[in-house]
Amino acid sequence: MSRAAEPVSGDFALPAASPLAALSRGLAAVNRVIMAISMVAIVAAAGVLTLSVVLRYFLKLPTDWQDEAAVFLLVGVTFLSAAGVQAERAHVGIEAMNGLLSVRVNRLRQIACDVASLAFCTFFAWKSWALWDEAWVDGQTTSSSWAPPLAIPYGLMAFGMTLLSLQLLLQVATGCRNRKAAR
Repeated sequence: MSRAAEPVSGDFALPAASPLAALSRGLAAVNRVIMAISMVAIVAAAGVLTLSVVLRYFLKLPTDWQDEAAVFLLVGVTFLSAAGVQAERAHVGIEAMNGLLSVRVNRLRQIACDVASLAFCTFFAWKSWALWDEAWVDGQTTSSSWAPPLAIPYGLMAFGMTLLSLQLLLQVATGCRNRKAAR
C-alpha cells in the first residue's frame, strides 16, 4: 500500500519550539515504547495459547486462565498500538480517492476524516474511562474461575483510545497549521 499521494503531518516542518512539535515528539516516544511492548505481548499471547493447546489436548490438564490472559494481551495490543499506527497512517485506507482528487482537496478530505475520527475516538475514550471507573469501583471481574478484574482490559482500552485521540488531535492541528502555511 502506497501512501505517497496522501499528505501527512510531515509535509511541512514544525518549528522545534512549538507546542505541536513537543506533543509530536512526546507521542512518538510513547508510541515507540508501546509498539515494543505490543510486539512482546503478541508473542506472549501466542505462547499462552500454544501452552493452552499443549496442556489441554496432549496432557489433558484443565486451562482456566489462558484464554482470558491471551484476550487481555490482544485487547491491550489492539488499543494501545492504535495511536502508533495512526501516526504512521498505516491503517487500511481507500486510495482510489487520492488519485481522483487534487492535492488541495485531498488535504481537506484528510482533515475532515481526522476531525470525524477525533470526535468518535474522543467519545469512545470518554465512555471507556467511565467503564474502567465502574469496573474499578465495583470490583468487577470476569465470570471465569480465574476471575481477573475487568478494570484491566477497560483501562487498556481507555488509555489506548486516549492516546489515539491525542494523535488525531495532533494530526488535525498540524493539518490546519500546514493548510495555513501552504497559502
